[in-house]
Amino acid sequence: MLTRLFPALFGAGIGLTFVALSANAADDIEAKAQLCAACHGQNGVPSDPKTVPIIWGQDRSYLFKQMRDYRNGERDNPIMSPIAKGIAEEDLRKIASYFAAKAWPAQNASSTSVPLPKGIAQCQPCHQPNFQGGPPAPRLAGLSYEYLLASMRSFAAVERTNNGDMQKFMHMLTESERDAIASYLSNL
Repeated sequence: MLTRLFPALFGAGIGLTFVALSANAADDIEAKAQLCAACHGQNGVPSDPKTVPIIWGQDRSYLFKQMRDYRNGERDNPIMSPIAKGIAEEDLRKIASYFAAKAWPAQNASSTSVPLPKGIAQCQPCHQPNFQGGPPAPRLAGLSYEYLLASMRSFAAVERTNNGDMQKFMHMLTESERDAIASYLSNL
């Protein structure tokens, strides 16, 4: 609406106004995204990787869905739910795009070649063969062992309910298979 209103009110001088508005909008999303840095890290490395996932370079659609699920109560977290409830849906999209455009933080991956653990093949169609994610699923490669294992356990126990397929997959795996998968993925 403002894009139609400004030309009508200010005529040809709109070019400078548009540049200022675009810069302010980008600054506004960056300012809103700074709230995330307290836990998810200024440089993409979370303050506590055991309980907080990496969001820099994560799939945009996945980030948006998770924030939306927190906001709508489909996923619950004592920190994320209240934060997401205070953010407009359009800003959720912009914040998801902001973090998706960042580079995944460099990590020292294990150089040892380890065979794929039992059960992990069912993860590849969604999380991609290299586990770096893409629509519809997040990147798993390089997330912490503890975070991955806790996520898989919460799906298996039907505590996390915002993805029915994951509940079924994780419930079919044994605890030792989930453990091996989390270990493998965290070392990628």
